[in-house]
Amino acid sequence: MTSKSITRLPISKNQEFFRDIAHTVMKYAASIGASDSVVEVSESCGLSVSVRNQNTDTVEQNRDRGVTVTVYNGSSRGNASTSDFSEKALKETVEAAWHIARYTASDPAAALPDKSVLATEFPDLDLYHPWDITTEDALNIALNAEQAALEFNSNINNSEGASLDTSEGHFVLANSQGFMAGYPYTRHSMFVSPIAGKGENMQRDYWYSSARSGADLQTPGEIGRVAAQRAVSRMGARRLGTGKFPVVFEAPLAIGLLGAFVRAASGGALYRKASFLLDTINTDIFSSHVNISEDPFLLKGMGSSSFDNEGVKTSKRNIVVDGNLQSYFLSSYTARKLGMKTTGNAGGAHNITLSSKLTSPEDSLDTILKKMGKGLLVTELMGQGINMVTGDYSRGAFGYWVEDGEIAYPVQEFTIAGNLTEMFKGIVAIGADTITRGASTSGSVLIEQMSIAGQ
Repeated sequence: MTSKSITRLPISKNQEFFRDIAHTVMKYAASIGASDSVVEVSESCGLSVSVRNQNTDTVEQNRDRGVTVTVYNGSSRGNASTSDFSEKALKETVEAAWHIARYTASDPAAALPDKSVLATEFPDLDLYHPWDITTEDALNIALNAEQAALEFNSNINNSEGASLDTSEGHFVLANSQGFMAGYPYTRHSMFVSPIAGKGENMQRDYWYSSARSGADLQTPGEIGRVAAQRAVSRMGARRLGTGKFPVVFEAPLAIGLLGAFVRAASGGALYRKASFLLDTINTDIFSSHVNISEDPFLLKGMGSSSFDNEGVKTSKRNIVVDGNLQSYFLSSYTARKLGMKTTGNAGGAHNITLSSKLTSPEDSLDTILKKMGKGLLVTELMGQGINMVTGDYSRGAFGYWVEDGEIAYPVQEFTIAGNLTEMFKGIVAIGADTITRGASTSGSVLIEQMSIAGQ
């Protein structure tokens, strides 16, 4: 087993090299007739290891780089990419994109962002924390995480494995409107999935941690123990009857609800008229105590950036205020399709947080369960089951039946159903037990009532 660490990227040197490539590509695009052009030059490398039952499962190292070129022929555009940085390959890539643009149908919405909305300030958001870790050390961390799960108690007798992933990269984005910027970034994560029980009483669960810096990950022992505790607590799960009950979505699942909102409020779904949130700006779509904010300048945030995928400057925004929808998530293209202005969200949302004016620091998950009294705590969802056009929601689930504000027993093999419009307005409370997954943050969410289909 090699103990060699992944080779660091020469970022300072290559940022200048990438800028030279971008200039060269845009100059050549203009020389062959392109009215505008966009170039992204990037490279990344990473290490991924996994173990299972205290044995090495996989070890993977990757290193990628590429140039993506978009050229415009008026309101028509073409796209091409290459991993070859030679002058000949770059010219051929521009020519390939230009050939596509010349024969692509005109689209009036296809154009670069207005120069006035492009980012001009680029604060350091502390996104680059390379982890100088060897393969051997990475495997030991994954083994320690799995071992912590396996040693939790005698009910843990198997494992679906543990993994550790670390990656770093950087890029330069440029366009013929004069924008050019880029930055380095890192992402690290650890995952464990133990199995408890045997036969028909066998249950699995998982836990993971991700961060820009390896030092900010939960420890291997913490991740293993949380995963094991979750798996053990599922043992002895019962079937659930059918009815309508209050439902608490555990914080990681509440983030899924937040994600459904973001998808429905995004320009692609809206201009295609494939969203239940079409034409709902300045409309009350959540309970009056609910707020949703976006902060692209959060230090070390997974969704942090001072500009979006088009170079448009990002901004700290209140998306939902007192339940009222203030803004969508729009790129320049989707904004033009809707007759609106870009919100700097080409490529997605930037650090979204779901919160409530009613939440106090003492509102733990236990407190939220006490507020519910009797009902269902959901901790796992299966399948897709969300119709973005109508908002209809139906998912297979696992969770815990709650009586008198206390967990009574685990339950499985049931479906929860509702409509996102009613679910959003039916949010009774949001817990202070916040967790961040990717670029989204939420505490547990109590919804007044949903339909439960059991045995």
